[in-house]
Amino acid sequence: MEMPAPDHRIISRRRQIARSLRRLVRGEAVIDRAAELSAYESDGLTAYRQMPLITVLPADRDEVAAILRYCAHEGIKIVPRGAGTSLSGGALPLADGITLGLARLNRITDIDIANRTVTCGSGVTNLAISTAVGGRGYYYAPDPSSQVACTIGGNVAENAGGVHCLKYGLTTNNLLALELVLMGGEVVRLGGKQFDAAGLDLLGAMTGSEGLLAIVTEVTVRILKTPARAVAFLAGFDSLENAARCVSEVIAAGIIPAAMEMMDGPAIRAAEAYIGAGYPTEAEALLIIEADGPQAEVAAASARIEAIARRAGATTFRVSGSEAERLAFWAGRKAAFPAVGRLAPDYYCMDGTIPRASLPLVLGRISEMSRRYGLAVANVFHAGDGNLHPLILYDANKDGELRQAEEFGTEILRLCVEVGGVLTGEHGVGVEKRHLMAEVFTEDDLKHQQRLKCAFDPDGLLNPGKVFPTLHRCAELGRLHVHGGQLPHPELERF
Repeated sequence: MEMPAPDHRIISRRRQIARSLRRLVRGEAVIDRAAELSAYESDGLTAYRQMPLITVLPADRDEVAAILRYCAHEGIKIVPRGAGTSLSGGALPLADGITLGLARLNRITDIDIANRTVTCGSGVTNLAISTAVGGRGYYYAPDPSSQVACTIGGNVAENAGGVHCLKYGLTTNNLLALELVLMGGEVVRLGGKQFDAAGLDLLGAMTGSEGLLAIVTEVTVRILKTPARAVAFLAGFDSLENAARCVSEVIAAGIIPAAMEMMDGPAIRAAEAYIGAGYPTEAEALLIIEADGPQAEVAAASARIEAIARRAGATTFRVSGSEAERLAFWAGRKAAFPAVGRLAPDYYCMDGTIPRASLPLVLGRISEMSRRYGLAVANVFHAGDGNLHPLILYDANKDGELRQAEEFGTEILRLCVEVGGVLTGEHGVGVEKRHLMAEVFTEDDLKHQQRLKCAFDPDGLLNPGKVFPTLHRCAELGRLHVHGGQLPHPELERF
């Protein structure tokens, strides 16, 4: 097969930008060879791929600032990237833009046990925070399944959660401060070691902003004391409906477990074959529930949870007998995504959130959709807060199956909105869900969101093409930013 001729204009442009960037960063930090750039052509949503013009890997905040100043002056687009584990195409590159990899900002700079905080670069992995303070009896609560690889900066961009989000919240509930670099190269700080800062909630606006407003270079999070006791339970059910009823009844009883996850039959059997966690493979639904806290509190909660599960129709109920067994229960859940990957050549991971009471209805409708589309689906999700992760199985090598999977996923997300939920829980909008934003927001809502982007990024250079179905020019919306290099708001402290 004859290869297409190289575009010499692109090659020339790449070389020109690469020369300029090499003057701004130390070491072999500029990647401009096609063979090496292919490693950055997608994030975790591998159905969509695009080679970046260049990838640059700054080593610190000052290099990030220098790169942004250069790109602002030259009008070059930037796509920020952490570990690339995002699942909505938020880090999908642009053919005419720079991918800004932040994984080298990987130092923990401050562990403050007295104030129960950790400050670190945005490239530090989620799990590394807990590892750094675990010997002192503390940990960082949000724990996405990809926590061994995903970075804390990426967690901020997507407002990531994890299996323990039911009791301990998402990233936004555990975030205290950010250091940011604005598109013009200004370095600013938001928040501090206190739990709540006065004034506008700009920290909240940044959390979940998917790289559209600024580049996060440093993060301060709160850490928690490791619970005195933690016990996990496996409750197997012969139907998803019974398991969903158990979820509602546990919460209605006033019990807030540390975690409450659900897996359906295909996911149970895939995870058990992959990890060997001791899951009941005959069950059609599995709840993994964890209680933590003082010994007496855990004992009381355990008895109540088992009684509720039995009343709801649990066919099996198992309690972890040791810390190793508790971790094994969770290892199966956290390996569910790669485990399901063994069932089909490809899968499409959805992410919508619904009211807990709607779980039986929505899961039933997903099963009906699965039959109609002719595509199998495995369900793994945060049952406690209604954050669904249906995994649609397909084969990209078969004509039309990717399109079918996309249409199936779109119907699931529309159903989530129909029952009073939202398009995403923790994976973000990226490119995957931008066409559905109008299902949740009015045109005026979307314009106001874009005005916020204009205040921070008036030329639309930061992660363009993400989140918004139609991006208006700032001049069309009425500029809210100020000229002359001033910061968007006086409460943004110049560093």
